Amino acid sequence: MSGSTQGIGYAIAKELLTEGVSVTINGRDAVRVEEAVGSLATAVPGAVVSGIAADFGDVEQVARLVESLSEVDILVNNVGLFEIKAFAEISDEEWEHYVQVNLMSSVRLSRHALSRMIATGWGRIIFIGSESGVNVPADMVHYGVTKAATLALSNGLSKLTGGTEVTVNTILGGPTYSDGVSQTVAQIAQAQGIPVDALRDAIIAENQTSLLQRFIDPAEIAHLATYLASPLSSATNGAALRADGGVLTAML
Repeated sequence: MSGSTQGIGYAIAKELLTEGVSVTINGRDAVRVEEAVGSLATAVPGAVVSGIAADFGDVEQVARLVESLSEVDILVNNVGLFEIKAFAEISDEEWEHYVQVNLMSSVRLSRHALSRMIATGWGRIIFIGSESGVNVPADMVHYGVTKAATLALSNGLSKLTGGTEVTVNTILGGPTYSDGVSQTVAQIAQAQGIPVDALRDAIIAENQTSLLQRFIDPAEIAHLATYLASPLSSATNGAALRADGGVLTAML
């Protein structure tokens, strides 16, 4: 599972461990990976959990990670960068970095796992996408474009699974109060000299299409991911399932 030392990835890892799945998590920093493995082992006694440190912006590190992986029955493509930034200020280098991390990470991991899944006849690939890949935000165009690309990748890979019990699906998450989001909100609040809670509530209040009218908890995304990873989801394939709190107004 890529990008899983905190936030949504960590929540999914924890829930899968609770269901008896052996989980390998990933993060860029070896120390944080080790800490997350220890935290998960404590939270779920008896769990089989390990970690591999690799930066998905570094092709060589990704190659080493893929080589070290054993057989993968459930792949969760979760790693992703996001940043609020004006389109005119996004350099070519930043675009390339976003493509490498947000898109090519999923390409490389899926390429490693999918052929074996098809050969054995069973497997699950789950993309943790975003409503921003459908309704691309003006202040995060680079993020939205790469999330749209992963949505297309997921849909295309599902076409390769016909006649098997392999499924490939995407979760379209809405505004989620992950660690990364909470840190960003805290930084903006400090810069503006306002309470974090006030800024958090104001952000949601600006989102007029949200039916949930609050940030989504990472565990709420994990619930859907766990269903998609299970045998119960056998008839769900090639789908983009919304866990967006009603933010998207168009039907998919």
